[in-house]
Amino acid sequence: MFKRAKLNDFDKADNELDERPPQTVQARLISDSGEEAGPPIDLPADVTVEQLGLICNALLKNEESTPYLFFIGEDEIKKTLEATLDLRSIDTEDIVNIVYQPQSVFKVRPVTRCTSSMPGHAEAVISIGFSPNGERLASGSGDTTVRLWDLNTETPHHTCVGHRQWVMCVAWSPDGHKLASACKAGTIMIWDPETGKQVGRTLCGHKKWINCMSWEPYHRNSDCRKLASASSDGDCRIWDIVLGQCIMVISGHTAAVTAVRWGGAGLIYSSSKDRTVKAWRSADGVLCRTFSGHAHWVNNITLSTDYVLRTGPFHSIIDRNKRRMVDSKEEMQKMAFERYKNVCPDDIESLVSCSDDYTLYLWSANQNKCIERMTGHQNVVNDVKYSPDVKLIASASFDKSIRLWRAKDGKFLNTFRGHVQAVYTLAWSADSRLIVSGSKDSTLKVWSVQTKKLAQELPGHADEVFAVDWAPDGSRVASGGKDKVVKLWAY
Repeated sequence: MFKRAKLNDFDKADNELDERPPQTVQARLISDSGEEAGPPIDLPADVTVEQLGLICNALLKNEESTPYLFFIGEDEIKKTLEATLDLRSIDTEDIVNIVYQPQSVFKVRPVTRCTSSMPGHAEAVISIGFSPNGERLASGSGDTTVRLWDLNTETPHHTCVGHRQWVMCVAWSPDGHKLASACKAGTIMIWDPETGKQVGRTLCGHKKWINCMSWEPYHRNSDCRKLASASSDGDCRIWDIVLGQCIMVISGHTAAVTAVRWGGAGLIYSSSKDRTVKAWRSADGVLCRTFSGHAHWVNNITLSTDYVLRTGPFHSIIDRNKRRMVDSKEEMQKMAFERYKNVCPDDIESLVSCSDDYTLYLWSANQNKCIERMTGHQNVVNDVKYSPDVKLIASASFDKSIRLWRAKDGKFLNTFRGHVQAVYTLAWSADSRLIVSGSKDSTLKVWSVQTKKLAQELPGHADEVFAVDWAPDGSRVASGGKDKVVKLWAY
């Protein structure tokens, strides 16, 4: 009796073993066109999608890791293999085919060639800028004109005449319907990009030339009627372009103001040759904070929200195929606010200042003490920009290099070397993978953040490159400089 019970137990255990699903599965990864990624492999039943992604990238020897979707028949593997596949129903001898599909990732391709050289300016091109939706381009020149270019035909669309001195800077309103230009005489003019005609009256008040302008963010006012300007007379001014007058003078710097940024949380930031950066309340011009530490002129500042405030309601990737102008102002303002909140959920912006003292400082808008003093450049640091995804910071210096820093703590990551003279300016691609730099050596260079190397050399200008911008939709780069030519570069 006892023996029989024991035998029954053995039989039962055998049956249970037979019924228990196999712990590993033989599988083959194939593309949707049927190509095999490699030989069949034994996969544990509890392998996750993330692990499958790593295996697939390794088998395909991808330099950059690509995200994939995985399917067995019609079923997508969402969590693990065993959750998708009924392991009891498969024979251990069978090989399971897992189909992988690369997920579409928005990637900006490095620009490789000059698609057009657009002469027309009679003097050096000093400033250049794409509109927030990337459809238009404006350039300001030492010949006192602003030119608007048609990017479809790559020809001049309008020449805006009215300034009496060099046009030092141009700034697009976040809705793309207005362009501001400022000159060495200290005046600002507003243009309608559709017609090339001046809108309203010329804004006068600054006693010296204007170095920088910044519009009120779209999510705070969708009418785009307020503009801040920074001048060498030591003042910032806020203008109401509908009234055509200055509504506030912000004075407090003791030397030329080199840059101004209108932040997303109601603060205006300004940098100056008095070695400080200051934050002012945009509502009443009250000084909120002074950031001091630099030992020489502060040349430029960048905000963590720069890219998202520049593009406002326009999402460069999603909107590339559909026109956004059909949406109501309220909807567009809501979208702009959501995009801002994604980048800056707590309304506390970070900023970086760069200086003639060879350093950069990383600041948080809510504290006086800097987060990090970023050292390493061997000469004047002329330009600094946050990447659109706010993970990195790039700086351009007269020491002929570009440096890459981690945005959260200012940690040094890499130096890009290749220019043979001072680097004046730089711009990020919309996907934060590439940087383009413009130099005194007459070239542009495209650098890859992934490989930490030069991705593309772009010779073509006959003299120093003063201005460079990458279209917010990633489609092209524009540059201008001493040779009076605006150049467009594409893939």
